[in-house]
Amino acid sequence: MTADRAGPVVDTPYGAVRGRYERGVAVFRGIPYAAPPFGPRRFRPPEPPHPWDGVRDAGSFGPTAPKPPYSEAFAHYLSDPVVPGDDCLNLNVWTPEPGPAARLPVLVWLHGGALTRGSSAVPVYDGHAFARDGVVLVSLNYRLGVEGYGLFPDAPANPGLRDQLAALRWVHASVAAFGGDPDRITLAGQSAGAISIGALIAAPQAQGLVRRAVLQSGPPEAAERDKVRRMVRRMATRLKIPATAEAFAAVDRDLLLRTQAEAGRLSSPVLGGPAFGIVVDGDIVPRDPLEALTEGDAARDVDLLLGWTRDEYRLWLVPGGLMDHVDRLGPVALAGAMARCHCGHEVPRGYRALHPGASTAEIVGQLVTDHLLRRPLHRLADARPGSSYVYEFAWPSSLPGLGACHALELGFVFDTGDVPESRKLAGEGGPRELCDVMHGAWVRFAATGDPGWQSWDGSRPVRILGDGAPYTAHGPRDRELALWTADAAQESVPVGGAPPARGTELASAVRRLRRTMRARPH
Repeated sequence: MTADRAGPVVDTPYGAVRGRYERGVAVFRGIPYAAPPFGPRRFRPPEPPHPWDGVRDAGSFGPTAPKPPYSEAFAHYLSDPVVPGDDCLNLNVWTPEPGPAARLPVLVWLHGGALTRGSSAVPVYDGHAFARDGVVLVSLNYRLGVEGYGLFPDAPANPGLRDQLAALRWVHASVAAFGGDPDRITLAGQSAGAISIGALIAAPQAQGLVRRAVLQSGPPEAAERDKVRRMVRRMATRLKIPATAEAFAAVDRDLLLRTQAEAGRLSSPVLGGPAFGIVVDGDIVPRDPLEALTEGDAARDVDLLLGWTRDEYRLWLVPGGLMDHVDRLGPVALAGAMARCHCGHEVPRGYRALHPGASTAEIVGQLVTDHLLRRPLHRLADARPGSSYVYEFAWPSSLPGLGACHALELGFVFDTGDVPESRKLAGEGGPRELCDVMHGAWVRFAATGDPGWQSWDGSRPVRILGDGAPYTAHGPRDRELALWTADAAQESVPVGGAPPARGTELASAVRRLRRTMRARPH
């Protein structure tokens, strides 16, 4: 590493980059880790970037991947800046001590956004606090939506996940020059970023690249291939083209994004339906990632930090007044949730008994949250006792109705609660003490593998991070999760020799719910 009056200069495998010193931390933005994924490289696996001569300026965020904007209802709470340009496979580095002698722990951040939105340029993800506290923070962009997760007969699956793997390999090979230790890389992400991490640490090609992993509000999972194909076919029908990568590559990019947004308008964690996702492809994802991590030997030496927010579902249901809409639908919404969660009547009946004052929307939201997040993350922790640490974020936003919703913890993890983009979701008055606790735990985990509380064992300890001092609860909400086990056992023994008639009637309820939703402003 060298430095001049313009900032620190670091050599990478493809050329030198010049960063900036900001508040005592060296920052490098927009470094390409792969070539622009357009032209002949569109819908193809990432290729190495073109080397450059001289020193490349790394003072600004690089281009973001093509993506549609959030709807007005969600944009009120979530920020998603757009940086134009084709060179969107880029990353950023915050480091307190650029140079190979430092050997500091590294945290690589994968943003969320349902694999269709988001970027490393979101101000909430600023890495200054991690670098200030001795951790090299790397954040990156990857292909999104149909460009990154469309499933075509004439192109490899999961190009967005392949982008992430290429970035991880870049970090492993290059981070020492920025002061990082390639043997102490923690891969961290939230929502779709966490789902991606589950697939990456299970991937044969990534074994040995990661020492630790943080999965925030996203379990290891693989989407149904037909679900992704239906999304592509919806877009192809609207565009009046074949459902092939060649045909999609010929479509104007802005038109493709508008069509993607329209085709996915009713896809959500609550409603399900066609959506983009990581699929089993026989290569980078040879089997379902959760199965690989719980039943196989994948990532057995990787320490895990896993968790969720208490009221995940409120970010899915509050924007646009969907909570009230679900309450008005009543039994139809509840039947739709049962179909979404593949459960019988005993599960929501048990939830109502445990929470007699809860509204239909709250029961529906909790069912979906437990099905999508808590149950698979519990299963992952159960399979890896001693090396897993589990938390629940329980501090409620000061904004009406949001509670401790999905993504609310991010400003506390990054110690960026004072930026306007964090306050869009948290409101005013986020406790400084909670920020210190959470950010400090993530720093300790990246450095040592121990966030500062009891690791998972048969007592199922969960660290509750909310109002007041953090504490450990043993088996919180196990009563609700036990209902699913009882329901599955009941389903396995048909009464009167006939299987439960849930598939047809509940699928019909989901269709009615979606038809009703089409009339709702988005």
